[in-house]
Amino acid sequence: MSMDLAESMLSRRGVSVNSIADIVLKLQQRYHPKLTIEQCEESVRAVLGKREVQYTLYTGIALDELAEKKLLPEPLQSIMEQDEPLYGVDETMALGVTSIYGMIGLTSFGYLDKEKIGVIEILNEKSDGIHVFLDDLVAGIAAAASSRIAHNNPDAAHYTAGSD
Repeated sequence: MSMDLAESMLSRRGVSVNSIADIVLKLQQRYHPKLTIEQCEESVRAVLGKREVQYTLYTGIALDELAEKKLLPEPLQSIMEQDEPLYGVDETMALGVTSIYGMIGLTSFGYLDKEKIGVIEILNEKSDGIHVFLDDLVAGIAAAASSRIAHNNPDAAHYTAGSD
């Protein structure tokens, strides 16, 4: 298993690293005005390089694909087809991804889950398949990559202990 496989699976489902990086840029540009799309892509790839992220992505995509093929047992099949709002397992898995880089990732994920920015909105519209897990996982990856950039921002304020 590798980052290349994760990127390939995302691509097969209509999601590029660049489309996630675009979300990251929108989240961070206000706080990091010199940020480039290339830096955002690097951050997305760093998140995708984490094995726990890859495993979560593989699991979520597999469940979406099994639902599309109507291979899940009931009532899970119906829950997935309806994208049942109270299901929550999809968000729970995505929160595991966001937690890698701390609280900023969590708050960014909540924002993305409500606002459905960029490719997240396209996936959420369900026009070409079931993306119950993928839309939240993309939001989780974008939130984690955004948080990683925030933590590494060289212009962030630095505080020291006072000396008396």
